[in-house]
Order: sequence, then structure tokens, then C-alpha cells
Amino acid sequence: MREALGASVPSAGVACAFERDALAALADNPAHGPFDPSSLTEDYEAGLRIRDGGGHGVFVRIRDANGNLVATREYFPDTMEAAIKQKARWIVGISLAGWDRMGWRGGTAELWMRLRDRRAAVAALILCAAYTAFLLWPLLWIVAQFQPAYHRPPSPAVDALLRLNFVLMMWRALMRAMFVGHAYGWRYGLGAIPRTFLANLIAIMATQRAISLYARSLLGKPLSWDKTHHHFPNLTADP
Repeated sequence: MREALGASVPSAGVACAFERDALAALADNPAHGPFDPSSLTEDYEAGLRIRDGGGHGVFVRIRDANGNLVATREYFPDTMEAAIKQKARWIVGISLAGWDRMGWRGGTAELWMRLRDRRAAVAALILCAAYTAFLLWPLLWIVAQFQPAYHRPPSPAVDALLRLNFVLMMWRALMRAMFVGHAYGWRYGLGAIPRTFLANLIAIMATQRAISLYARSLLGKPLSWDKTHHHFPNLTADP
């Protein structure tokens, strides 16, 4: 979608390649070279800087001679602590510090995509409020059974909004399951739906950590690279 709209395509670490001229243009910066060591998401920023410099990125989906997708394969951190640290670094680098570092440049499509990238912190706060309301709903229902005077049915507008949100949530879950299933098989596709709730929990906890780290940086404490250990599949390279 980003490529089709002419917006920047963020780089993804070792899962990307650079044209020589584009890399030379990035390197033409005496302060930090092609990748800024002071950034927590220097690979993401590289894609935006290429676009700001007049270049463009593409999302390439190709297969090798054996029909396997050409891609970098690794496992996301498999413990809550490591997953929260990893995602918190992304949120700080893209959603918070990225706002300061990269600003708002480009046309409508570019601005829209940067807004989508930077909404993560706000989205997690909304998720936290939504999950809290969901957990409180049974309690409120029980109270209403004994104290009907406390029961306040939602207005038609709120009721319509809740129904629309439910439909959109189901649509998103279906799309997630379909795409995961297409890539990894139907079992993983079905598993993608319950994993959504775990992913949201990680996002909420990571946002709390990210906001704390960013707030400290505003008070003078430099942001540091919070490295996490990665595990890779045991794959044999093609000869």
C-alpha cells in the first residue's frame, strides 16, 4: 500500500537491500553516515530518509529456484520480558523519538503513513482502556441485576458505534488469520486470532515502558539501545 501510494517504505534491518547510489546518498552525512547510531530504529529511518531525498523503496516478494520465499527468518522474542523490551524500543524509536527526529514531511500519503506509524503509543492506551472496560462490564451487569436504577443502556449512537467496532474487529481478525494461514498453514492461521490478545497485552506493557524511557530522555537521560537476544531457525543455506 505504501509503495502504491508513493509513500516511504521503511527499511527492516537485515531484511532489506540498498541500491549503491541510494546507500551512497545516505552515507553523504558527515555527522553519522548512512545509519545514525543515536537512533533506536536507524533502519526504519533510513527508508524515510531515502524518500525524503527523492528516492523510493519497494516491497519485493520473490521466490528462489525451489519455490521458497526469499526472506530473513527469525523468531520474535519468546518471553514476555524480551518481547516487551523489543517492542518498547520500536515504539520509542518510531512513535515518540521518531516524531522529533524525522518530523512531518511529504505529501498527503506520506503524512498519513507517518501518522499510522506513530499512532502505536496512543493505540495502546486506547487498548488498555478498552480491555479495562471489557473486564468491568460483567461487574456492572451484576450490579444492574440487583440495582436496576444503576443500569443505563447505551444511546442509539453509542450502540451503533459499538456494533461497528465489533464488525471491524472481526474483519481485522479474519484478515490476520487469512494472511498468516496463507504463509504458514491453516493451523497457524487459526492460532493468529487468540494470539492477537497476547500481542495487545505486550503492546500495552511495552508502551508504558516506552513512555517512561522517552520521558527520561526529555529530562536529559540519553536513550540507549535496549538489545534483546534473537533466535533463528535452524536452516541450511542453499549451495
